[in-house]
Amino acid sequence: MERGYYWKRIVRSVISILLVISIVFVLVYSLVPRERIFNSDDTLVKLGGKPDEKLQYQMRTWQRLGYIDYENMSSYCSTLYEAGTDEIAACNLSGAKEEKDFVEKYESLGYDITYLPLSKSPIASKDRPIAKRIVEWFIQLIHIDSPNYVDEEMFPDVERKIYFGKTPTGGLAIKCSGCEYKYLAYTDTSFPFIHQNWISLYLGQSYPTFDSLQVLNVISDSQGQEKRVDTVFEDGHVETSSYKMTACKWKNSLDKLDKNKFQDNYANCTTIKKDPSMMGISFIMGIIALVLAYGIGLPVGLLMARSKSGLADKLGMLYIIFIISVPSLAYIYFFKYLGSTFFHLPTAFPTYGVSDIRSWVLPCVSLALPSIASLMLWTRRYMVDQMNSDYVKFAKAKGLNQSEIYKKHIFRNAIIPIAQGIPSSLAGCITGAIITESVYSVGGMGKMLPDAINSYNNAMIIALAFLYTTISIIGVFLGDIIITWIDPRISLANKEEGR
Repeated sequence: MERGYYWKRIVRSVISILLVISIVFVLVYSLVPRERIFNSDDTLVKLGGKPDEKLQYQMRTWQRLGYIDYENMSSYCSTLYEAGTDEIAACNLSGAKEEKDFVEKYESLGYDITYLPLSKSPIASKDRPIAKRIVEWFIQLIHIDSPNYVDEEMFPDVERKIYFGKTPTGGLAIKCSGCEYKYLAYTDTSFPFIHQNWISLYLGQSYPTFDSLQVLNVISDSQGQEKRVDTVFEDGHVETSSYKMTACKWKNSLDKLDKNKFQDNYANCTTIKKDPSMMGISFIMGIIALVLAYGIGLPVGLLMARSKSGLADKLGMLYIIFIISVPSLAYIYFFKYLGSTFFHLPTAFPTYGVSDIRSWVLPCVSLALPSIASLMLWTRRYMVDQMNSDYVKFAKAKGLNQSEIYKKHIFRNAIIPIAQGIPSSLAGCITGAIITESVYSVGGMGKMLPDAINSYNNAMIIALAFLYTTISIIGVFLGDIIITWIDPRISLANKEEGR
């Protein structure tokens, strides 16, 4: 029965993700004028005195981001004549005889024809339906590397195969020739010890901030200055470098430096940086805050319940009311002031950087404050509710002392709804904290969404909406599973039937 419940939850979760992303697509690409994506684009500013180049740059960018399908005379001529011939040179001249055929062809396909301001050369564009773009986004979401990645016409002699081998440092590996990545899967001494490049998520390309980088790389790659270490290359020589050899991708054109370092075209390597990724920084901060919240909130909530209406209970309620009633931005700035004035802690995360423990204190404590209050409140409430239950009165009548009743009966039942929220809290660590990270200038995931909205980075907005939705749904799902482990009396199948 519970297996059926799992499958139904999975199906509903997938449908929920589809609906959320579809709504975000419609909001972003229908209600926000497309011209605003160029607000932070310095390249467009530099083209201000070149109207032809400026218009074509805008069209190419819109095409790259999925707004339109776009064609110009240059691409049209390349389909008619071979590169470098006199015919293609004549075709690209303004007023060429092929212009009439170009206009007729693309008008028949539903394209709008406009003309460049100076050269009067025709260009064709057509808006792409949002429904089509949503479908394509999900089709491209999961990327599986294969030996067919390398262009067969450009590199006909490349052997295409997947085989077993070793990394330059001696780890076991599944390698590939003809794939995007040379190392599809490999082992090394860093956690979680087994890594893979075989299957990845493609969440689009970032623009205008972090231009041309994949969104997933922006939030998951390390940051800061390059970390140079002794690196073992494919041919066995050791060189001080920041290259991550197991993350090298295929590169069509090699320069002289590449040829001196690499034995093949797998020379487009990720560089290792000193600081964790945006996702990593948010996760570390979230985990520390979560440990503080449960380490303080649960014991204090228990103490409040046991000393109901006593001094501890009143002081705890005072703190809870303060956190609930005061806007989060206000008490974060208040604790920021206290930390910097009395403990001389940095008010900005970059002051001492990731490697200094002082950088983490104020952001982590500020992030934990509301969670501590929430856990105190709910732990107290659940404990008080259980204390008034019939089974507690029966336990007292049997002669059990107060400590045994609290530990073996009351706490065990009261902890169930609290434990259900642990996976959601862990999942929330990945998504970051928007207000806290903004106040302390933390380079984590939390700042990415408001920054993406302000810069009209639509690909980043869509990707973050997908990640936040997926992580939240998984957190709730895991919470349901946990309560069945804690209390076998709870059946998810019965829960489903009761709805």
